[in-house]
Amino acid sequence: MKNFLIPTTLKEDTISAVKSAVNQAKNTSCEIVLMMVADAPDSFSSSHFLREMRTGLTLSQEEVLETCRYIVEHTANCKIKIHNQFGLSSPIFKGIIDAFDVKLVILTPSYKQETKRIHQYSVKLAGNQRCPILHLGTEAIKEDFNKALYIENSNVNMHVKDVQQFLSQNFSYEIVSQTANFDDNLEQFEPYLSEAISKYGIDLLVETRKGEKIKFKKTKKETMNDKLGLPVLSLYEELA
Repeated sequence: MKNFLIPTTLKEDTISAVKSAVNQAKNTSCEIVLMMVADAPDSFSSSHFLREMRTGLTLSQEEVLETCRYIVEHTANCKIKIHNQFGLSSPIFKGIIDAFDVKLVILTPSYKQETKRIHQYSVKLAGNQRCPILHLGTEAIKEDFNKALYIENSNVNMHVKDVQQFLSQNFSYEIVSQTANFDDNLEQFEPYLSEAISKYGIDLLVETRKGEKIKFKKTKKETMNDKLGLPVLSLYEELA
């Protein structure tokens, strides 16, 4: 069974995330967990706490949720679950991944652009877990991916064959090209990357990441996912 966690505020691209999860399942049994997070109410009264925890959905959110349910209900091997989480920490996030046996976290562009601290915190906590993360692209979204470009970090002692072996065991992606990480000078090398992407028909980038101390910055650093518009599969280095 391959289970998926999709942190969401039920924006339109949640539908694309669900479609992507269905495609990733490859006809095996799976559970898609839509996680909606909110700050825990600050109250000593149990009745007030319960009242504050009641969450209502807007009309547009209900429509997105119904569409997601429709997609999953018409996919024989998949189930969908809504998980409302009040309050977050690193142990809680890890507990959610363990409890639902999550094999892949899917992050949408809209979720990463949310301005509430709890949503930003959720994204950063996801990055510190060992679970692979699929960052969906900002361009026209393709639900299934095949050909990957591996972005190799210079300070990581990891061969492309090791990464490919992990991908073959857990996904259906093939690395058809690789390059060094140009995060610090992306603008200069963007034309070369675009040429490689076009030449090899690349529809996915693969990178590795390390856990890092969580900090909230006023200005967000632009990533390859933002700049090139392609989806990025991020693997925790010790896992890959």
